[in-house]
Amino acid sequence: MRTLIATAFVSLDGVVEAPGGEPGYRNAGWTFKDIESDPAAFELKGREQGESAAMMMGRVSYETFAPVWPGMTEEFPDYNAMPKYVVSTTLSEQDLVTNWGEITILRSLDDVAALKETDGGPITIHGSATLNQALADAGLIDRYHLLVFPVLLGAGKRLFSATDKDKQSLKVVESETYGNGIQKLVYDVIH
Repeated sequence: MRTLIATAFVSLDGVVEAPGGEPGYRNAGWTFKDIESDPAAFELKGREQGESAAMMMGRVSYETFAPVWPGMTEEFPDYNAMPKYVVSTTLSEQDLVTNWGEITILRSLDDVAALKETDGGPITIHGSATLNQALADAGLIDRYHLLVFPVLLGAGKRLFSATDKDKQSLKVVESETYGNGIQKLVYDVIH
């Protein structure tokens, strides 16, 4: 069985929207504004590249990453080489880029659940606030890799849904606070 890992830059109030500066969000680029650079805080992101066997994302994140990441060969060599899964009901095979390796479209959460039952290493979910919420609500996420930034953004897409559901317990397996205030929090979901 494969491990499904949600990885995110998240504000203290739970916002994950546009951390890198994507257009359309008034606080776009919030991970780089007013926060002192500390490479140690991003060690987790580098480790994910080496430990992940595949990437997963929703359609919106795919459409944001696909034109950019394939050209970032120095920054994302492992991510660019690994298989990618896009969860979408609307994306077609013709919409997929041809320069980013193997890309498979999954049409439903049932498809994601079936993928988890296959052999292979961990799958990391990138971006994809809506997908993360749906996967969490369906009990499909096994681990969270969070870099929590010391900012409050108010409005914006959230990592977790507001769905009324049963409590889900987590176990802290790794944590660290860096000099710039970023906190690394790694949780296993207790199923």
